Amino acid sequence: MQQALYLFLDFITGMIISIMVVANTQLGLQVTMGVSLIVNHSIGLVFLSLLLWAGKNNRNINPKRRSAPLYLWFNGIFGLVILNCNYYTIIYTGASLAMASTVFGQSFFSVVFDLTGFMGMKKRKLTPRKIASLGISAAGIFIMALGGEGTFVFGFILLGFLAGALTMTQMVLNSTFASYKGPIFASRHNFLTGLIAGVLFYFITAPKPTITGIQNLPSVSSLLIFSGGLLAIFVVVSTSYVIIKVPAIYSALLLSSAQILMSLAIDTLFFDAFSANLLIGAILMLIGMGGNLLADKAKTTPH
Repeated sequence: MQQALYLFLDFITGMIISIMVVANTQLGLQVTMGVSLIVNHSIGLVFLSLLLWAGKNNRNINPKRRSAPLYLWFNGIFGLVILNCNYYTIIYTGASLAMASTVFGQSFFSVVFDLTGFMGMKKRKLTPRKIASLGISAAGIFIMALGGEGTFVFGFILLGFLAGALTMTQMVLNSTFASYKGPIFASRHNFLTGLIAGVLFYFITAPKPTITGIQNLPSVSSLLIFSGGLLAIFVVVSTSYVIIKVPAIYSALLLSSAQILMSLAIDTLFFDAFSANLLIGAILMLIGMGGNLLADKAKTTPH
């Protein structure tokens, strides 16, 4: 039952990620991507800091902390690259194709993590049955990448792939950091390091547009300003709890399928765009994920 809950939370998180990425991109279009990052990370930092302060005597919020490796303290910097990759991929390819390239990166690197035991994760071998299931998922991702409006923009597909690879890496690292410091503390620190990196990067490389974007914030909808940051809090905290609880490949496929299905809904409802290729690809991914789950169940069931 607990495993089913983790898998369900993974799926919900994938849906939230799609909404969050589109919200961040829309805010970036109005005030620059740099300001979008600064706003979202500031909201996450303030909210989680208040939560840690209010729950300072609650062991579920503030568990006993252990010393963590130095490199885990800088995990939030990945967010700077991920948000920019997502921003340009969505602008030039649309939400659905952007998510297709992103989930391909997530799925590819989840296989690498399971095979190598990255960050202390349990190593898992690929059986012929699981390889076949992964092949079905890969075919689904390929079909999605060829969907959209019939345009395959290779450079932006690579950006989306990079965003997915870094997202999966960041999730694993943040989940590992949470095992030392607790999920809330780890998530708060993720926002802090991402905010510091973003402020330094944008005020050095694009100071004038960043300042102008901040000045234009009062003219932007409050819902758009706060939605990305609040959704990011859910994503970061939920993945801190879940990622190390289930095999990385299952987590990636659940996140992928949910992101694709939600991005299809977003494109259809808000941007008047729909692709049968992307829907077929998403269905194939779900079939592949189910094959993996059945393969593991068959392996663990006594005969």
